[in-house]
Amino acid sequence: MATSTNTVKPPVDPPVSPPKKRNRKRIVLLVALAALGITAAAAAAYYYLDSKGKATPVVTLPVDPIFIALDPFTVNLQPNGRARFLHVGVTLRVADTKSQSQVTQYLPEVRSRVLTVLSNRESESLVTPENKAQLVAEIMAALNQPFAPNLPPQKIASVMFTTFMLQ
Repeated sequence: MATSTNTVKPPVDPPVSPPKKRNRKRIVLLVALAALGITAAAAAAYYYLDSKGKATPVVTLPVDPIFIALDPFTVNLQPNGRARFLHVGVTLRVADTKSQSQVTQYLPEVRSRVLTVLSNRESESLVTPENKAQLVAEIMAALNQPFAPNLPPQKIASVMFTTFMLQ
């Protein structure tokens, strides 16, 4: 008798595929990278388009100051017990050449306005720096008034004392 041997063959395993967890990690990583790339592209586009839409800032160079030196003034001050006088040198700073031409054209009126402001002061009202600052403000207010009804006002930027002697 012939014996047949039944050998049992081990079952064949199906092909091994990577576990699903590994696939999920790759998918999450790819989605995150894609989102990061889209975000970077959007930020770059926004920056590029935003900078194109804005005008480049214009750098203005400082304008050379325009000074007008007036001849010195000597005025009698308001009497307050004894005779006092003020000798003052005044320089005007104007904002533009148009104001400069108006001031030089109307120089006699400029001097008259300054003399009027100076001569209406008492000697005690010219002692402190605050009093001198108030005097500057009064001179500027007088000089910034138009010289004629059809003229625009001058643009006096500042009034500076170059000499100030009170006796």
